[in-house]
Amino acid sequence: MSRVGKKPVSILDKVKVSVDRNVVSVEGPKGKLELTAHHRMKVEVIDKEVVIKRPSNLKLDKSLHGLTRSLIQNMVIGVTSGYKKELEIQGVGLRAQVQGKKLNLQLGFSHPINYEIPQGISIETPKPTEIIVTGIDKQLVGEVAAEIRHYYKPEPYKGKGIRYKGEYVRRKAGKTVV
Repeated sequence: MSRVGKKPVSILDKVKVSVDRNVVSVEGPKGKLELTAHHRMKVEVIDKEVVIKRPSNLKLDKSLHGLTRSLIQNMVIGVTSGYKKELEIQGVGLRAQVQGKKLNLQLGFSHPINYEIPQGISIETPKPTEIIVTGIDKQLVGEVAAEIRHYYKPEPYKGKGIRYKGEYVRRKAGKTVV
């Protein structure tokens, strides 16, 4: 039995979970999320808990069992407290600012990059060198943060670029003069 999959997902007081065939809907104070579970998984709501059951011990069923439970758990956490990723920009002249529904990044290229903020995500820039991505969908928050980081990944020689807060960038020695 999957260690993750056999644990039931506890439902908090503020959260409402409903299952219609394979569509799991989670509604809470921050918003509403939906997940279409795999047709082999059976999702039930029993006494303030979501229980996921699998039909057999096939490798596919075992892997889907834990995955489905984790996705539902992430949805419950998302609609109650939400998710947040923090990015920091390092380098002279590199900065970011939010302008309406766009994030304006000036990363030393010949043109500024205007990143369209997806629906369900909010981006803040408390300082010109900090970007905070928040939302209720864990997968979408991570994807948006990764897309922003992708515009200028931290380079190993000077450490310039966009990195996650607290990320360690291994530095390389530059050329040595003999």
